[in-house]
Amino acid sequence: MNQNKLFNRTRWQLAISYAAVMGLILSLLGFGVYKAIAHAHWVAIDRELESVAGTLHDSLETKLQQPGRLEPIVNELLPNLRVIGVNGLKKQLPSRHILSAINQGYYYIRLFDYSGQLIATAGAYPEELPAGFNSQYWQTITDTKGNVYHQISVALHTQTQQDWGYFQVGRSLQDFNDYLSTVKWVLKLGLPTALILIGFASWLLAGLAMKPIYSSYQQIQQFTADAAHELRTPLAASQATVESALLTPQWDEKEAREILRTIDRQNRRLTQLVADLLLLARMDNQAIRDRPQLCCLNDLVSDLVEELAALAITSKVALTASVRVQQQLNVVGNSDQLYRLVANLIVNAIQYTPAGGKVTVILDCNHIEAIVQVQDTGIGIAAADLERIFDRFYRVNSDRSRHTGGSGLGLAIAQTIARAHRGSLSARSELGSGSTFLLQLPL
Repeated sequence: MNQNKLFNRTRWQLAISYAAVMGLILSLLGFGVYKAIAHAHWVAIDRELESVAGTLHDSLETKLQQPGRLEPIVNELLPNLRVIGVNGLKKQLPSRHILSAINQGYYYIRLFDYSGQLIATAGAYPEELPAGFNSQYWQTITDTKGNVYHQISVALHTQTQQDWGYFQVGRSLQDFNDYLSTVKWVLKLGLPTALILIGFASWLLAGLAMKPIYSSYQQIQQFTADAAHELRTPLAASQATVESALLTPQWDEKEAREILRTIDRQNRRLTQLVADLLLLARMDNQAIRDRPQLCCLNDLVSDLVEELAALAITSKVALTASVRVQQQLNVVGNSDQLYRLVANLIVNAIQYTPAGGKVTVILDCNHIEAIVQVQDTGIGIAAADLERIFDRFYRVNSDRSRHTGGSGLGLAIAQTIARAHRGSLSARSELGSGSTFLLQLPL
């Protein structure tokens, strides 16, 4: 197949198309995965900030007594508290609440009075943050070094529900951005690797998908060549006969009749060949007619043996039938096609059985199938030819040649009819010992 330019080019086109489609799908999928991961982590950060802010809010409001003033007990809640305008750090005390997130190194806290003036900071507060206050609930800000932070702002009240001010809980997004950068690199490296593997797999799959097509293409090519050869023979013979007649200045009635008989014989052969080809073409498209019939194989075998008896007598071959069942064997199908199938097998056996030989048609059955066997004591078929005798236009070189008058389509038609009726047709033979053709049809 690789040597055929048409199929090789088509295979490349299929492989590239598969890879392009899969690449697009994977790109969209990767983008969706990245967005989903980013959104999930962003939601987790928001929930964590809300949790920390809520815990601090509930703890601080029970201890604040005057607006804008920090009580000493606040030191017990906030690590590393720095009051603006006071040099150095206050004494660091362990937290009584579950605020371990503040101690992780990337959380900070800012306290503002009600006018927006910064009062104190705590945690890992970055000095590069802008000092201005923004009461917006969620904020994403950037310091002077380009580092990004995410923070939440919450209003504070005193124990008597007076407005105390605001506090902000924020955290660095460095770990978040680092994680997303890692995800990006994984996707950037994974996508080309996946595309290479997909391209290789697409090439293999395109080859597997095109194998039956290529096989059919070869069969069509062979069939076309054989059909052209078979059609050319009678046409060439007819043309030669006509040209010979035209070159003769005058001929008597006997010669005219002989020429017409030759042309008629070639035309009959050509008509039969075309009819066989049309039958095969129709059966390839439609196995059985829309209205199948109930066919009795007992009557079919007895009728054929009776009708072909004259041909057997002419060939000096004994034709007999052996019905090994008592009941009627009925199958569903086309009676004309089944008639032709069995007739082809019997005629084929008679033609290749020498004078004095015997052809026996056996009708039998098992639980689910009717069995028709056509046995002859003819010349037999070589083992190398058994696999191809059902091919169209195939003839065994030594004996099954054109002198019998056949087109090489009889067994091919029989095989096609058998398959159309959900049956099977096989053969076994030995050179010089005869052949047996076995037809099995579902009851």
